Parts: sequence; structure tokens; C-alpha cells
Amino acid sequence: MTIAARSFFAPMLLLLSAWSSVAAAQSLPVSVNVSGNIATVIIGAENNPIADVTLSFDDANGLSAASLGVSAQMVSISDPALLSRLSGGALTAMSSSFPVMITIEPPALGGLSQHRVTHIEVHTHALPYIAGSPLRLFKAQLNGPFRDITDGVLPGSVRTRGSTPGWSQFIIVTDLRGTSGVIAEKFAYLRTQLAALPIGERTPLSNYLDQAEDAVADGRYSDAAAALDSFTARVSSRSGTFIPDLWRATRDTQNIAGELLAGASTLGFSIGFLRDFGI
Repeated sequence: MTIAARSFFAPMLLLLSAWSSVAAAQSLPVSVNVSGNIATVIIGAENNPIADVTLSFDDANGLSAASLGVSAQMVSISDPALLSRLSGGALTAMSSSFPVMITIEPPALGGLSQHRVTHIEVHTHALPYIAGSPLRLFKAQLNGPFRDITDGVLPGSVRTRGSTPGWSQFIIVTDLRGTSGVIAEKFAYLRTQLAALPIGERTPLSNYLDQAEDAVADGRYSDAAAALDSFTARVSSRSGTFIPDLWRATRDTQNIAGELLAGASTLGFSIGFLRDFGI
């Protein structure tokens, strides 16, 4: 970051640090704009935002600012309740430079529904980008445990990307866990989601996961990627007909296809990170 950029962002970073020490949670202003299947959220003052969030829906109905139910808070990064939701212990932590939790909790009567996944990007200038960054996008159900859903970490200053079949809370975390362990967790998560499918749908997808897992163990990363591509292609082709793919605000459906597609995407990111950085 240049000296000029540091000068520009220093006041914002000081404000973020001050806010993070004031209270366990402090609401932030948000503004939401919707165009087609894309929603853009500005967090903080519109002329000097703390972050912006872009939501790109595969297929949404009833999408509006009100039906999304977006809010954001400054949180205390040392809050025991928050720390208990991070499974990595001291190896996973929010940064005092960006102690922001974003909640997207569509109201039950708001009419929002979606098929498959929504792609989410959280962009902030409060965090610096470096190659091989340990910054990750984590997601949790309300007050539940957080897990890594990252499928991209890009410059500008930092853009963390992921995908989700549903909602609700998102944070950016510095994750210093070994990537092999993270990959094992993501394989396990996908297998748990597969258990909800009938055996005729589950078996071919399990076989692709077996192939990918064996390939990772052998260091054959291109073979692992190919197996995951086949997994994703099959889920996509069976989505909506043989594999349920609908989420709606009434919370009375299972978006299994979305869980599988999102899970495969973040698993692919971690496999690529292990290939490129070996940690």
C-alpha cells in the first residue's frame, strides 16, 4: 500500500479499532441496491464505506432490499461467545482492523426464494492483500459455528469470495490452520450433505469425492480438480429434478444441490491453495 493510500485509510482503520473496543456489538448503517439477480450492499457511510458486499444469485425470486434482511455489526474480536463459534481456536481469529459481522437473514414473510447458490463477495480496504493470504470468508447460521466457505481471495484491497445456498452470518477470518486439515473438514462436510440423498443419487457423487480425496493424498491435484469438476457437473445436471435445489424464506425446503455446489467450490479453492503454497 502506498503512503498516500495509508494516509487515506488510516482514519478509517483507527475508527474501526476504536469501535471494536467500545462494545461487544454495535450496529452499522447499511444500504442495499437490487438490480435483477444482483444485490449490492454498502456498509458504513456511502461516501466512505467500511465494506461493500455483492450478492449474485443463480436464480432468485422476490429479491428486494427488504426481503434480504441485511444488517451489519462491529463485534468484539475477544468476545467469548464469538470465539466459541470458531473451531480453530487460536489459529482462527478476526482482525481488529475489520471486526465486522454481516448478517443476511431474510424475513420469513418477505417472499425471497433462490435456486442453487448465491455468490457472495465481501470487499474492504481495511485489510491488506498479499499473495497466499490466510484471510478467509466464514459463514454460520445465527449464533451457530462458523465454517470456511472461501472460493477466492483477490486484491483490491481484499475481496473474499464464496458461495452459499442459504444464509445468515459472515465474517472475514485470518485462518492459520494447516490446509490439509481444512480440506479434510470440507470433504467431511460434503459427505454429510450427501447423506440426505437417496442411494442412487449419493453413490456416483460419493465416488467422485473418493477419487478427489485419493488424488489429494497422492499430490495429484489436477486429478482432484477433474474429479470435483465431474462432481459439480453431475450435481448441476440433476439439480431441481433429482436433487432438491430450492431455498426460501419460509425455511421449509432443503437446498441440497446448493450445499453440494457451494461445498465443492470451497473445497476446490483449498485444494488449489495447497497445490500452490504447500501449507
